[in-house]
This record gives sequence, C-alpha cells and structure tokens, in this order.
Amino acid sequence: MNDIALTRRHLLAALAATTVLPSAAFAATSPAAAEAMVNKMVAEVQKAINSGQSESRMIKDFEALFKRYADVPTIARFSLGVAARSASSSELRAYTNAFTGYFSRKYGRRFNEFKGGTVKVVRARADKKVTVVDAVAKVPGHSDVKVEFHVSDGSGSDKVFNVIIEGINMLTTERTEIGALLDKSGGSISRLTQTLKNT
Repeated sequence: MNDIALTRRHLLAALAATTVLPSAAFAATSPAAAEAMVNKMVAEVQKAINSGQSESRMIKDFEALFKRYADVPTIARFSLGVAARSASSSELRAYTNAFTGYFSRKYGRRFNEFKGGTVKVVRARADKKVTVVDAVAKVPGHSDVKVEFHVSDGSGSDKVFNVIIEGINMLTTERTEIGALLDKSGGSISRLTQTLKNT
C-alpha cells in the first residue's frame, strides 16, 4: 500500500471515527435517520477542520465528536479483542478512557491534512441488521474515494459503528495495532492502558 493511499484512509477514518462489530449485536435504524445523522456528523467534523484553531483544540473537538457519534465503549472493547473477555469492569473502563484519548490524538493530529476536503452522502440503504450510508469523499490533490458508513441504533441511539474505505475496514487495522501493543505489554491490559495514555 502506498503512502498516499494510507494517508487518505487514515484521514477518512478520523472523519468517520468508527469501528467494525458483529452485525448480530445491532439493530438497523431507518435509512433516512442514518443519512441525517451521517450528514450532521460530517458537517460538524468539517467545521472543526476548517476552523483554523490550534491542533490541541482540534483534537479536543474531535474527541467530543467521537464520543457523540460513535459507540465508544463497544469500539474500545472490540479493539481489545479476545482479551476483553477476561478483563474486569474497572480494567475495561480505564482502557476505554485511554483508548478514546489515544484514538482522538492519533487521528485528530491529521485533521489539517484534510482541509478543503468534503464528504457527500450518495444514499442510505438497509443491509441485514445495519444501515449503510454510501458516500464519496473528495480529498484535495487525490481522486475521489468511496466510503461506507455503517449505522445502528443498538446502543440506544443512532451511531456509526463501522467505516469501509475503498474496501478497507479501518478498525481492523486498529485492532491489529492494539493487539501488537498488548503483546508488547505482556498481555497486561493495565500496562496497555498506560501505554495508550502516553501515546
């Protein structure tokens, strides 16, 4: 994979701030509701990107949007993989907080590279137990990119829980990276949590 493609996918992952989860855990929302939510999310993210504010302020804004539009506890649990099954509730809570900050800093720092970019929603459609919102992202200096936002109300309200960019599931990469960090931490979720706080 070339650097340009990787950068675009990172940027769009930041824009979506989502994860992949088994569809059986979710209930589909209506296409109209999903499309409205994605349009609102995209507008708020693009407003933050083009605001001209400092990187630190942008990262804080991104974290707030991540919490608002994504099922963060479920995202964090999935990124942890099978290790989440043996974690205590306090370990999962601490890990989720650390993962939220880590994810926000990682992608929020790249927001400046997305200035002038746009995401246009094309349509929303029901797909088994989820609703898929198809969109096209236009990144300055690059060709258009197809994006799928997967939306569910399984958490109690409409949330984006997965994004597929040019056929690539972004949090699959996150899960791999978190898994590698967990291995380096000797399988200790507490040590992994501390690592994420400092990353």
